[in-house]
Amino acid sequence: MTELVLAELGGWVAAELRVDQALALADSGVVDVRGVPGAGGYEVRPAGWVGAARIAGIEVRISPKVPVRRLLFLLGYARDARGWRDEDLGMLPNVELLPALAEALWRQTDRALASGVLQGYVTVEDAALLLRGRIREADQLRRRFGSALPVEVRYDDFTTDIPENRILRSAIDRMLALPGVTATGRARLGRQRRRLAEVTRIPAGMPRPEWRPSRLNRRYQPALRLAELVLTATSVEPLRGPVAVNGLLVSMPRLFEDFVTTALGLRLAARGGRAARQDTSRDLDADGFVPLRPDLVWYDGDQPLAVIDAKYKAEKPEGFPGADVYQLLAYCTAYGLRGGHLVYAAGNEVPRVHRITRASVEIIAHTVDLTASPAALLARVDRLAEVVAATCEASP
Repeated sequence: MTELVLAELGGWVAAELRVDQALALADSGVVDVRGVPGAGGYEVRPAGWVGAARIAGIEVRISPKVPVRRLLFLLGYARDARGWRDEDLGMLPNVELLPALAEALWRQTDRALASGVLQGYVTVEDAALLLRGRIREADQLRRRFGSALPVEVRYDDFTTDIPENRILRSAIDRMLALPGVTATGRARLGRQRRRLAEVTRIPAGMPRPEWRPSRLNRRYQPALRLAELVLTATSVEPLRGPVAVNGLLVSMPRLFEDFVTTALGLRLAARGGRAARQDTSRDLDADGFVPLRPDLVWYDGDQPLAVIDAKYKAEKPEGFPGADVYQLLAYCTAYGLRGGHLVYAAGNEVPRVHRITRASVEIIAHTVDLTASPAALLARVDRLAEVVAATCEASP
């Protein structure tokens, strides 16, 4: 099997590909592909994704710029800021994303099941030969036409086939189906799957069952958070175009946007008002032909106080940073604000203030260092919230 080992910011890499393989990779959207003039070969580079995937028989592995542990912290915090703890990850090996996540999932599942498989009550609707629970009279009349047996019943069953175990079992199965998991990781996950053999898997394409944190499932909660990360990040559907992608992939621009809007939104809302993510309440033009969707808008009632957009730049594209400033200027115009905020992942941009000529608008660019520790990251977001609030107070 052809293997492509790439680094997130490593640039173009030569690859020996057939024409059909090059077309499949390009259609997947996981990597960019270009032909090499005169050489008859191809070059590939990451297109914003990190992780591992199998695409048209090609195994693609893309290592992230940030440490794996930091990447998983960002993923967990963006999903559930109030419930996520960095120590949920345990001691991760310094390896690629997929083996590290498999190791973390195995360890947390092992701890969750150390005292036995959790059981609980679930409501079952069934056609039974013996009366159990309550008769579903409407279903009995509609389906059985007066027959006495079987009986349409509803009852509560004390079982291991509960949402928590279904999520763990499905995440383990999904991880075992992915390329890049080590033989040791597969053996360890296989042992945990055998302990959950009586549990139903979540069918592909179906939503995850809901679970609520409680005293009873407290020992399961770190494992459940990791399992949900696995189920969210894995895909067997086409990302773009007709090519199916089987793997665990994380979009770094989307991850950065989710982390910034989650963390900053919570801190702004704590100061009063509300923080609206992906706000669609305004259009740029009067006729509504140019809709706007800023990443985060801070409101006091119906009055907008600040608009923020998060930008993850793997490299400086043509026109950078002009296009970002134009976009924020459009947001400020539509929301009637004197200032807007751009939040970049530290790397290509530095903090600066863009004072817009003849518009009395300031666009402030901030940076967040994703390689910093979780405590330092969250402290930086605290400071960012203070700056956003201060600029709102200073605006006329």
